[in-house]
Amino acid sequence: MNITKTKDMNKEQINRRNFIKKTSLLSVGGYVALSMSGVSTVFGNNPQLIPGAGIDIVAVKGGQPGAMFKKAIEAWGGMKSVVKPGQTVVVKPNIGWNVTPDRAANTNPELIREIVKECVRVGAKEVYVMDHTADVWTKCYKNSGIEQACKDGGGKMVPGNNERDFKTVTIPGAKRLKRTKVHDLILSSDVIINVPVLKHHASTKISLGMKNMMGVVWDRQWWHKNDLHQCIADFTTYMVADLTIVDAYAVMKRNDPMGVSVEDVVIQKALLLGKDPVSLDVASARMFGKDPSEVGYIRLATEMKIGNADLASLNIQKIKL
Repeated sequence: MNITKTKDMNKEQINRRNFIKKTSLLSVGGYVALSMSGVSTVFGNNPQLIPGAGIDIVAVKGGQPGAMFKKAIEAWGGMKSVVKPGQTVVVKPNIGWNVTPDRAANTNPELIREIVKECVRVGAKEVYVMDHTADVWTKCYKNSGIEQACKDGGGKMVPGNNERDFKTVTIPGAKRLKRTKVHDLILSSDVIINVPVLKHHASTKISLGMKNMMGVVWDRQWWHKNDLHQCIADFTTYMVADLTIVDAYAVMKRNDPMGVSVEDVVIQKALLLGKDPVSLDVASARMFGKDPSEVGYIRLATEMKIGNADLASLNIQKIKL
């Protein structure tokens, strides 16, 4: 075997061990890693809740989607810390699939309603909800329950199915994705709120926050054919949402992209909220029971220093309802 290649392999193994060690805890103080079997032991009440006081991630467990969001955003410092009066907001859920909410292929509609409602309450000028869907967009919007939820919250649905609404952008320093087309509404908005649903994904093992932002681009099939993981990491160097809220109320554990039946879904009743896309994806992967180092775009984003994968170094506010 080539000596240089052997050294590189040993270095890669050491880096992977260090990555696993750093991401194996949710915070200092001996908390075990998040997993589908052990998540209930991770979340605990914090009696000294100081909203927004240096918090990196808010982790909520045990309630309905709307209630968990309300607790999380309160701990973060309120929606007023994210959205200012008169600003335009785009809420980006996963609405990719023409299935009902019980299949957990799309973001929970109750969660979207409460996010939109809170943006309106703090004075947003307009609140839009959009996704570039995989199935027919009109059916996805309706049958996911998100279209009605958006309207109930006071927002407006915007389709992402027309290429003329997308503009080409360049991504400086990208390793693979040098150019891509991004929806004009995303480029012109003041605030972007990313709301992925945590679920299984055949191509990337799991679908999380960084991957969910593929729904704001037009040419995502190019991504799939040209190193999907690197493209996701590259795009994250260009665009990071102002807030990411991970919907883990109902988690599809298998049979991506839309599941076969409700038998594929585990009711987890959890939610994560934060800013750093890498930290959130690492924590979400742990919650799913997946080693983050085995998820290509998380590993690449960490190597590119896009965010902090060392969960043990973070201030994670845990709330149990």
